[in-house]
Amino acid sequence: MKSLLRFTIFAVLISLFSITALAQDDDDPVSTFEVRLPVTVTEKKKKKNLVTGLRKGDFAVFENGVRQEVTFFTDESNNPPVYVGVLMDTSASTSGKLKFSKRAAKDFIYTVTRLRKDKAAFMTFDHRVKLHQDFTDKLDLLDRAVDRIKNTGSQTALYDAIWQFSDEKMRNAPGRRVIVLITDGDDTFSRAEIEDAIDIAQRTETTIFGISTKAGFLGTVPGVEAGTIKDKGDKYLTRLCEETGGRAFFTGDMLALERSFTKISKELRSQYIITYRPANQNYDGKERDIEVRFTDSSKEKKYRIRTKSKYRAIKDSLRQ
Repeated sequence: MKSLLRFTIFAVLISLFSITALAQDDDDPVSTFEVRLPVTVTEKKKKKNLVTGLRKGDFAVFENGVRQEVTFFTDESNNPPVYVGVLMDTSASTSGKLKFSKRAAKDFIYTVTRLRKDKAAFMTFDHRVKLHQDFTDKLDLLDRAVDRIKNTGSQTALYDAIWQFSDEKMRNAPGRRVIVLITDGDDTFSRAEIEDAIDIAQRTETTIFGISTKAGFLGTVPGVEAGTIKDKGDKYLTRLCEETGGRAFFTGDMLALERSFTKISKELRSQYIITYRPANQNYDGKERDIEVRFTDSSKEKKYRIRTKSKYRAIKDSLRQ
């Protein structure tokens, strides 16, 4: 009789606990997360030709092989503004071409930033990482920030610069997030690794474009051909860009550099932004593969899609 009574009391307590847990679950808001993908489409035969005019129904998004629900779509007609961080290498190896790099930074800002819509920020990195101008649409402030750069440092903390700028500035930028690296060499000083730089860029939905000035200063260095990938540093720069959905450019003179800026500008204008809600809403910390395909197989034959290919499911605070 006593054991039956104890069992009854235990059953009642379990029931009360379950009801309380359900009530708490009902009271808690259901949190969901979404992934935003800047998508560039080019012709397969002529890779330079950007493809515009596509619609939401032309794309399908897959995560780990499973098709996902697309929740939001924009094209060139209604894309959000661009928030671009120009990160310039001022390590010792750049001392002979500092004027070249400064002109490159200015030219890029003028080429890409649309007045009263986009905003730019300017940061340098050597053995230090320093923000000289926060996001602004005032070109004169950006000009002055670039002009103030007079000296170079001793090392190259490239990955630390990406980490710091992405973490401190990009997660709250209310638009498309882009970093442009102007650099001539390998990372030699960062505490962060390349994987850390890629991870924070992916988590903050930041696309990286790289401009390598290694190939020369108002000309080319003997034995180095502009537009080609040559050494480990170049391969790392390419990896940084490709895994975040961007591109790397290897230039030998100012004219080639300006063409690169124009290409980036045109690409940003013609991007599609696809937002999807992962079916797996668990923040499990695992890396997830992303693939964007065309729903029409005939488009697969003509066009090529470029976007980031993966991300890690980590809870993060992002402004959309």
